Amino acid sequence: MTINSIEDASGLHCVDIMNHPDGTFSFKVFRKDPEDEGRWTLVGDYSGLRFQNENDVFREAAVRAPWLTDAITPGTAH
Repeated sequence: MTINSIEDASGLHCVDIMNHPDGTFSFKVFRKDPEDEGRWTLVGDYSGLRFQNENDVFREAAVRAPWLTDAITPGTAH
């Protein structure tokens, strides 16, 4: 189940954080291209990686989608 969906400032990139029934977390990375008429395109499926807590999943997601750090850090310029 997706518990958090975070977009970058441009609205063209997104990371979905998922929580699984066994209590672990994973994530997927998406982008939105004009030619796709506003639909999200999956560009990184990391749902096979499992993390024990939200901090760990956010840390790894930020490695795969570096813009995520700015999106979740209050007061960061975009």
